[in-house]
Amino acid sequence: MKTTKIKWNVMWKTLYPYIAPYKWGYITAILMVFITTLTLAIAPSVEGSITSGLIEDVMQQRSVRFDLIFETLVVLLALYMIKTVSQILEIFCLTNAIQNAMHDLRNALQQKIRRLPVRYFDNHKYGDILSIITNDVDTMSNALQQSFMNILQGILTLCMAIVMMWRINAQMALIAMMLVPLALLITQWIVHRSQKKFNAQQDALGRLNGTITELYGGFHEILLYNRQKQAISDFKKVNSELQSNAFQAQFMSSMISPLISLCTYLIIGTIALIGSIYAISKTILVGELQAFIRYIWQVNDPLSQVSNLSAQIQSAFAAMRRIVILLEEAEEVAEAKEPIRLPQVKGNVSFEHVRFGYGDEAVIKDFSVEVKAGQMIAIVGPTGAGKTTLINLLERFYDVNGGAIKIDGVDIRDMTRQDLRDIFAMVLQDTWLFSGSIYDNIRYGRLDARKDEVIQAAKDANVHHFIRTLSDGYDMVLNEEGNNISQGEKQLLTIARAFLKDPQILILDEATSSVDTRLEKMLQEAMHNVMKGRTSFVIAHRLSTIRNADLILVLQNGNIVEQGTHDELLAQKGVYESLYHSQFALND
Repeated sequence: MKTTKIKWNVMWKTLYPYIAPYKWGYITAILMVFITTLTLAIAPSVEGSITSGLIEDVMQQRSVRFDLIFETLVVLLALYMIKTVSQILEIFCLTNAIQNAMHDLRNALQQKIRRLPVRYFDNHKYGDILSIITNDVDTMSNALQQSFMNILQGILTLCMAIVMMWRINAQMALIAMMLVPLALLITQWIVHRSQKKFNAQQDALGRLNGTITELYGGFHEILLYNRQKQAISDFKKVNSELQSNAFQAQFMSSMISPLISLCTYLIIGTIALIGSIYAISKTILVGELQAFIRYIWQVNDPLSQVSNLSAQIQSAFAAMRRIVILLEEAEEVAEAKEPIRLPQVKGNVSFEHVRFGYGDEAVIKDFSVEVKAGQMIAIVGPTGAGKTTLINLLERFYDVNGGAIKIDGVDIRDMTRQDLRDIFAMVLQDTWLFSGSIYDNIRYGRLDARKDEVIQAAKDANVHHFIRTLSDGYDMVLNEEGNNISQGEKQLLTIARAFLKDPQILILDEATSSVDTRLEKMLQEAMHNVMKGRTSFVIAHRLSTIRNADLILVLQNGNIVEQGTHDELLAQKGVYESLYHSQFALND
């Protein structure tokens, strides 16, 4: 995913709707933080009173007032009990609010992905998209969980500590307050230089996930072509890029803590010297000096925490940037305001001067054809001729740049995508099966189908006998990759799934490319029965599968160069005849 600058106000505006519903959880947590911070601010003064009381008793040579010490300890115990309870409530409310917000955000990302055009997935690696939904959301969640309240508590602690120091001695408070601007200057200087590295780190993590997805997705091909060294080299390159960016980001952000600590020690040394002089002159009590130094550490703690949290915070901003970029991506072209729904689909399809290109270069230049209901239309041509592109346009995975595609006289852009795609069943060259039983994979075509209908679809696809030979039959569970059955059998299952849907228009994109000759013959017979009365589009390089087509369209460079039946095209002795003889000349 490309690096894009997103302003903070844009990120906040985009993400606020997911936080707002749980605002009372955040408000309660903030209240608990205030109570916690208040107890921490009071405690050093109470502790200092014990020291001052003991010194006073010693100086006046009187008995130690253990009753006052006991009462002070009771007050301290009450303060720390209140602090503990408020911290537990804070953690509960904050965790509940954040996890609910992240739950809604993940749902929103999933819904957003469903609304994105196919073009987006053509231009982005699946692993990078997966990284946004998993790694980036988790990074943001962890930052909110661990950093939000720490920052808030740090700000409150800082303010209260300054107030308490000011009450003890204004001059020493002014010296101690120098720590704040020094820490801010150090933090700003380092964060400004490290944020770019954190952005690069998150982007590199996305590329690493994308590379891993590609490598494991093509694992068998890597072994087949002995490209293990190249695969390892590709992984090492991306991994090294991540390592370099992560090192620079983490190292630079970690420099904040030692620099702030150095400033703190210098100020404590100065305060100890000045405070001792004040204590000797009895301007302040020894217990007040003790409390003052405690307050300096309370100022140092939130400033030092910036170092521990800065890496997490900056990673979170980088993750938020990627999440917002995805949420702000342009969606599919909006549906028609008053969509048309066909009450009864006949299956007439017309392409009227269709023009389309994935970029500046046109793939389909001027395509026109009339398809009557119930016809079997075969589309052939060399690679890159525009065969699959036509199907993508017909299903509205892409919209035409010019012209129109109509079903029963209605422009498909005037229909909702859901209504349009309900008309079709499609079998792709690349099969897709999910982890689950064979029965569930076939039933995916129509979830309300009865078991006998699923079995009948399997019979129509000539895969029922194969399923019966399995130990668990229709209950056999396919693994995640579906590679515990052969490629041809996977194809037959996807065809059975399409048959089960009982579509008005059937699309087969190289559907028999992975089926052997024997199964291909059985499949053609079943397809002939199933396609009766349905409009069918068949894309095939195997010309043996389309001899009985009502119309064969020969595409070249996005245009129809020939059309007719199998025999008519052979008689023309043109492109089709050349393709045919290149496949069957030896057999003839």
